Amino acid sequence: MNIVVIALAASAATFVGGFFALRFRDRLHLILGFSAGAVAGVAFFDLLPEAFELGSRYYDASSIALFVALGFFGYLILDRLILLHSHAEDEHSMPRGFFGALTLSAHSFFDGMAIGIGFQASPFVGLIVAAAVLTHDFSDGINTVNLILKNGGDHRRAFRWLFVDALTPMLGAASTLLFTISESVLGLVLAVFVGTFLYLSASDLIPESHHRHPRALTTVMTLLGAGLIYLVVHLI
Repeated sequence: MNIVVIALAASAATFVGGFFALRFRDRLHLILGFSAGAVAGVAFFDLLPEAFELGSRYYDASSIALFVALGFFGYLILDRLILLHSHAEDEHSMPRGFFGALTLSAHSFFDGMAIGIGFQASPFVGLIVAAAVLTHDFSDGINTVNLILKNGGDHRRAFRWLFVDALTPMLGAASTLLFTISESVLGLVLAVFVGTFLYLSASDLIPESHHRHPRALTTVMTLLGAGLIYLVVHLI
């Protein structure tokens, strides 16, 4: 039941992000800055220690670090090859918007899987991963709407893709009810998530938070996001 409720919350976060993209674009940098710190904080302060704790029973530290790197660089390849983000501002086309939104929706499916797999590690890990996914899904909603609108789509098309993107985290979380990952593999899977979360924070959320607003307050919000996750992990 926890997984279902949190997956619904992830869907809601995607919708809220898309709504903010349409209504409050000029104030998004502060929220995205906080999200960047929260996602990086989950990777550093929760997932990484958990990956080493579980994985060290079966693998050495260098092997676990290798899977962190695989997560980071694997997501880099996915980002560059499948055009997860539209970096070329001067290239506007409907196919770019379509494939960008489709890939963001696919990524949201894996976000949902991350929640389910986190709960397989422990309820606390599941909740912390869910917190990071919620903040990132907010950004996904923003990016989905922006990709469609910047590449020739109208508001109606943007809302349709926003609905698809919001549905996929629930499907991803539900899929993990059909399988269980063994403890010997779970540490490596969490290590991959460390790499992907670090990539998302460094390449997506942090640059987006500073876009047109390179202010000190944005940096403070990023530090607050990371600090909050640190406190949650160490006080609960």
